[in-house]
Amino acid sequence: MPRLRPLVALALGLTLASGASAQDFGGFRRGGEPGSFDFYVLSLSWSPTYCDGEGARRDRNGQCAPGRGLGFVVHGLWPQYERGYPSNCSAVERPLTRNAVEAAGEIMPSEGLARHEWRTHGTCSGLDPLAYFKAVKTAREAVTIPEAFMKPDTSLRAAPIEIARQFVMANKGLRPDMMSVTCRRGQLQDVRICFSKDLRGFTPCPEVARQNCRAGEVSVDAAR
Repeated sequence: MPRLRPLVALALGLTLASGASAQDFGGFRRGGEPGSFDFYVLSLSWSPTYCDGEGARRDRNGQCAPGRGLGFVVHGLWPQYERGYPSNCSAVERPLTRNAVEAAGEIMPSEGLARHEWRTHGTCSGLDPLAYFKAVKTAREAVTIPEAFMKPDTSLRAAPIEIARQFVMANKGLRPDMMSVTCRRGQLQDVRICFSKDLRGFTPCPEVARQNCRAGEVSVDAAR
């Protein structure tokens, strides 16, 4: 596999919402008050890794269909606390309108993923479904994918710190302490980028940044 160029070191209380109970599950809290959070995390998933695992079974006719050629795709936009994050903030799920589904389809690879992300994370945003998916689109459009990762037609290996460096170079105002690169079984899993609550810019997020993959190198499989 080809390698990228040599590395350069880089340097509340929670209230209850809509009858949903707030329970701490060691890193996240099930329940929470919609709209009460500190910042957003935009998760960009590396599609070939997903499709090499559970996606091969779950989504072989959608996101993982042969020939789609997907690289980074939007996994979700997650309301986050300085420590931990809320989830499933509504006891009664608000159904997605057709307009909301169409808005999600502009930036997410499948309707099933969009519905899951709305239920798990969108309900904590304080927004209605259509506004939430518009916010997801705003965040995604604010991020430039480095050229090396647009749609590579050959697999490569890279250090997580090098992947982070490429994103920092491609996005003005982004710093390593505002993001993380995660991995799974030696493969690139996703890049998580932190945004201010108003989505006007990137923001430091020490807890998220500490989630960086510790592998020396990871596989970045070619888009399919």
